[in-house]
Amino acid sequence: MKSEYNISGMTCQGCVNNVKNGLESLDGVDNVVVSLEEEKVWIESDSKFSVDELQKVVGHYVIKEAHSDNISTGELPQPSIQTYKPLILIILFILMTSILAQYPFANFSWQIWMRHFMAGFFIVFSFFKILNLAEFASSYSMYDWVAGRWFTWGYIYPFVELGLGILYLINFFPLATNWVTIIILGVSSLGVIQSNLQKRKIKCACLGDVFNLPMSTVTIVEDVGMMSMAALMIFFGN
Repeated sequence: MKSEYNISGMTCQGCVNNVKNGLESLDGVDNVVVSLEEEKVWIESDSKFSVDELQKVVGHYVIKEAHSDNISTGELPQPSIQTYKPLILIILFILMTSILAQYPFANFSWQIWMRHFMAGFFIVFSFFKILNLAEFASSYSMYDWVAGRWFTWGYIYPFVELGLGILYLINFFPLATNWVTIIILGVSSLGVIQSNLQKRKIKCACLGDVFNLPMSTVTIVEDVGMMSMAALMIFFGN
């Protein structure tokens, strides 16, 4: 389960490290995310701890319960076609729209199709994330390497996706856009791969808080597919 707490008294990254190390020393704690900017702590653990137990290990910093999301691994559905039906339908709609966008052209261009598909993908997926930024940032920080160390990245990332979608749509600085896509999705996929290898049963944040999707190899395929398209467009000079 994942629980959220308010914490006060932190003034620097050293304070963040002290709090994180103290909480990670508790038995049953799987992951700890500490945000200096938000003055919050998120704890992923096998069971819920009392505030008194947490206070003992964080020292002079004051920790208080904010609210508990209680995202139990048992509440996540098992990976199946039915589970990923919303994701599949969204991708099919984007695919259909990007193909129909080729209608005005005399000949089908797979480079233009890929650019339109990636534009639709980033814009639509960023929309779902922006609907509930706080919840997305919290879920994303549980597995993303950057967001786990710099919580604010979870708030920035959806707008980066939106920006990439717009750049693909208008074909502005395509080379730079493709390289940024490869770098950002490459780093993001490392956390996804690690979580899958560790067989952690956590929520996938790809569609924000709208759908309750479990993390699986589907997320890896999604990231690798987008990186492959970006690499192909770089290779063929589009």
